[in-house]
Order: sequence, then structure tokens, then C-alpha cells
Amino acid sequence: MSIRHRLFPRGLYGRAALILLVPVVTMQLVFSTEFIQRHYEGVTRQMTQGVALDLRLILAEIAASADLDAARAAVAEVAEALEIDLVLPAGPDAPRTDQLLFFDLSGQAMVETLRAQVPGLVAADVTRPQRMVSLRIATPLGEIEAQVPRRRMSATNPHQLLVLMVFTAVLMTVIAFWFLRNQLRPITKLAQAAEDFGKGRTVAYRPRGALEVRAAGRAFLDMRARIERHIEQRTLVLSGVSHDLRTPLTRLKLGLTLLPESPEIAALQADVAQMDRMVEEFLAFVRGDAMEGFVRTDAEALVRSVAGHAGPAVAVRGVTGVAAPVEMRPEAVTRAVDNLVANARRFAERVEISLDFREGSLLISVEDNGPGIPEDLREVALRPFTRLEAARDPNQGGGVGLGLSIASDIALSHGGALRLSQSDRLGGLRADLTLAR
Repeated sequence: MSIRHRLFPRGLYGRAALILLVPVVTMQLVFSTEFIQRHYEGVTRQMTQGVALDLRLILAEIAASADLDAARAAVAEVAEALEIDLVLPAGPDAPRTDQLLFFDLSGQAMVETLRAQVPGLVAADVTRPQRMVSLRIATPLGEIEAQVPRRRMSATNPHQLLVLMVFTAVLMTVIAFWFLRNQLRPITKLAQAAEDFGKGRTVAYRPRGALEVRAAGRAFLDMRARIERHIEQRTLVLSGVSHDLRTPLTRLKLGLTLLPESPEIAALQADVAQMDRMVEEFLAFVRGDAMEGFVRTDAEALVRSVAGHAGPAVAVRGVTGVAAPVEMRPEAVTRAVDNLVANARRFAERVEISLDFREGSLLISVEDNGPGIPEDLREVALRPFTRLEAARDPNQGGGVGLGLSIASDIALSHGGALRLSQSDRLGGLRADLTLAR
């Protein structure tokens, strides 16, 4: 997975928030850097030009004076009225070079304007405390120092507009996301209903939201109803066929028991028993687990019960993870595990079952020390009515090739899957039955 895919949100809410926030933040940044900067820079230059006019007036009075004492007397009243503090001559604290911070954009505009408008400006310091700007200016009577309040040359609270802009942007983003959340909620509910139906659960769902979402919801309900009708009709048909076949099979069994024993009669009895098993297997495949509801079940007890009924050759090797009840169809899962164990017992002397409680899933593994199934035939073995070679036919002994298919269907209806591989510990086949939790 690339860095772009890792950084990009995967959820619908995250992507919607990203789509919502990126234009807003971009717009605010552009507005801040272009409009606000240009606006306050222009205001600063205009206000600084007014101060420059005052300074030129004072400098003209100083230039017209005979000495420093006369200059002090001439400009004292004017400087006080203009809020300009003069030091004649300039003291040791007067700046000798320009002093300003690199991020002080308004300070840069002030210095540039003063240098262009005030003749004889030697240096300007806009970093003084109490928001004072100190200027060293050369005059015919020597250098003087002028201290001007910065508020006379720049806006006092430019951050208020920024704060108001950020606050408004956050408020409108929250409101927009709240409205967007109400539009996305029906989509998430539809996705949850579809996911539950894929796991075999039929939950209540009512289409809501925009017209397109309602249309998708109604299409999902129609599809779910058709699938449920199809499953019900298939189950009823096969149940009827099974019931109709059992009557003549029962008569055949009874008739054969009344005949004298012979090799031919024993062969016929074996054929009838195989037909009976085939009918049961067909019915189990068609019925699956559709007629059973989900119940919180102790999976460990279920697996130990299957192992106990299978005989001493089957053992539960261990349980990993935090064991907890699992929502499942217990009869269906019992049927699936029993099929896997029965298939393993036909070709192996040793069968082990293990459970692994994972985050969001339960893994039931059945391993044996038999010949296994070649890798190129494992997917084929999961198909219905598939029978492998005699070396490892999982349905050998009267089956019709449905044992693994039934287990696979049950896993799929529980939101999981059935995977076949080679057992690293025992060397035979390993069947992993995964169920969603």
C-alpha cells in the first residue's frame, strides 16, 4: 500500500470530512495571505505616511532653529500634541541599525515607508517594548531620537479579524459536518444491513435519506426478499423430495429384512443405506443453516462435544486468545465441524482440533496426519458434488461430494470462509473454519 493510500482516510466519514475541510482550509489560507496581508499592509503604509508628515513638520522646525535649546522650545508643544517623544541630541539607546523581526510584515512596511518619506532617517527599531517605535534621524543640529507609539502607524488589533475568521470557519464546518453526517448515516445503516445479511442475519432496515440512498435501500430489500424466498422454496422442495423418497426407502428396507440373508440381499441393503445417506446429505446441503437463528454459544464446549462424539482419535489441542461466547448458529457450526472431523478420520489416524479467538473472528482448525489434498485440488474440493481421487476423497464412503461444500457454505453464512492447507505439525490436511464474531 502506497503512502498516499495509507494517509488517505478509508472510512466514509473520514473522506467526507476531508472533502469538506480541504476547500474550507484552502480558502481561508488564500484569504488570509492575500486579502488580509494586503489590506493591513496598505493600512499600515497609509498610517505611517501620516506619521511621516508629522516628523517632517518637526524636522523643519528643528532645521529652522539656531541651536538645540531653541529647537527643543520650538517643537516641544507640537511633539506633545502629536504623541512623539523627542530626545535632542540622540541618546546612546537610539538605534544605529534597523531592528525588526522577520515575521513582522507590518513592521517591514513601516520601515520602508518611513525611509521613503522621512529625510535623514538613520535607523528604525520596531522591536521596542510597550509597542514603541524608536527612530534615529540626522538633522542640521545633529542626530535626534524620536519615539512614536506603534498604534499610530499600524492597526492595533489585526488578530481580531483572524480570530473571527477562524471561529466562523470552525463553526460553519461543524454545522456542515452535522448535516453531512445526517446524509451519510443512511448509507452506513444500509452497509451494516447488507453486512449482517451476508453473515446470515436479517436485521430490521427502513430506507431513509436522499432519493438515491432510498432507491438503493429499496433495491436491497427487494434483493433480500428474493434471496430469502429462493432459499425457502429450495428448502421446501428438497424437504418434500426427501420426505417422498424416505417412504419407498423405508419399504425397501423392510422388504429386504424379510428376505433370507444372501450376498445379493446384503448388497441391496448397502445400496439402500447409501441412498438414505445421499438423501440426508442433499437435504443438509440445500437446507444449510437458513432455518436456524443466531445464538450466543460457547464455541469451546461445542468443539469439545464434537470431538467427544468422534472417538479417541480426535482431540482438542488447545485454545488461544480470550475465550468468549460467539454469536452463531450452533447446529450449523456443529454440522460443519463434524463434517471436517469425519473427512479427516477417514484417512488419518490422528486428528486435532484447535480454537483461536481473534479480534473480530473465531478460527477453528482441524488437522490430521493423513495424505492431505494436493494444492491444485484444494479449491476444487470445496465445490459441490466434487469427488477427488481415491487417495484423498473427502467424501469417500457413500457421500456425493457435499461434505466440504456444506462446511464452506456455513462459514460463508457466518461472515467467514473455509480454507484448506497443509498441516505443519501433523503433515496432513489442515482445514481452517473462520467465523466472524
